[in-house]
Amino acid sequence: MAQNDIRYLTPINIEIKKDKYCRFKKSKIKFIDHKDGDFLLKLINEQGKILPRRLTGTSAKYQRRVNKAIKRARHIAVLPYVADMLK
Repeated sequence: MAQNDIRYLTPINIEIKKDKYCRFKKSKIKFIDHKDGDFLLKLINEQGKILPRRLTGTSAKYQRRVNKAIKRARHIAVLPYVADMLK
């Protein structure tokens, strides 16, 4: 075999860039309700941490609103501060 004939057991990952979009701009959501725990669960991970913009695709304006809503929901005990396997 020549050096150019390298075979891999698994295919090489070719980075396919998914288009990120702000779900709030797309759905024309103006207000993020801090009392809606089911919706806010989509924006936190299994441990209860807030997902960053680079993962969710949320714009900066709405990310600030999401952070404020999640923190308010934690304060009124709609969401836990720390969790194990929340989802």
